[in-house]
Amino acid sequence: LYDNAVKLAKELKVEKGMRADAFIAGSFIFGDFIEAFMTSHNVRAKEMTISTLSLIQDNVDSLAALMRHGYVQNLNLIISVYFWSHERHALLPYIYKELDKDNRFQLSVCGMHTKTCHFETAAGNKIVIHGSANLRPSGNIEQFTIVENPGLYDFYQEEFSKVIDKYATIRKPIRNSRAWGIFTKKYFKD
Repeated sequence: LYDNAVKLAKELKVEKGMRADAFIAGSFIFGDFIEAFMTSHNVRAKEMTISTLSLIQDNVDSLAALMRHGYVQNLNLIISVYFWSHERHALLPYIYKELDKDNRFQLSVCGMHTKTCHFETAAGNKIVIHGSANLRPSGNIEQFTIVENPGLYDFYQEEFSKVIDKYATIRKPIRNSRAWGIFTKKYFKD
């Protein structure tokens, strides 16, 4: 199965304006494609944001490997409330254990059904992957589009940043100018 993800990833070229659309079998693991795409092309992302309805332990291991080997510096994972409610005592502790290292990970939980991945490469390409596929396999035919599109990337970045800020489960300390900005906003009106 991973070999199919690698085969598809290698058929793509990471360049300005690239676009590919794919229909995939239910046994195809979309999370494998993300790993295969990054490693096949030696793509490095400062930050990657993924939204999904659900995932499996293999997906967590794949994301941890991408972070450990420098393909993804920071990772934001947005999961559904549905997944949270069913996995809070099973896979969620594993997600925190494997991904929440060195202040480089954020997990957000929101009533969403989106299946997306977006990141900017070290070379400045702004990649968005979106479609019907969750990170895990399913028994259904799925589809996804991968596109290098700065406008679409900026839209996803802006909208998903709002979700991450509001529904983050890992509360990190606020320091320096961000802390000062919060303090001054209370006392001074623009």
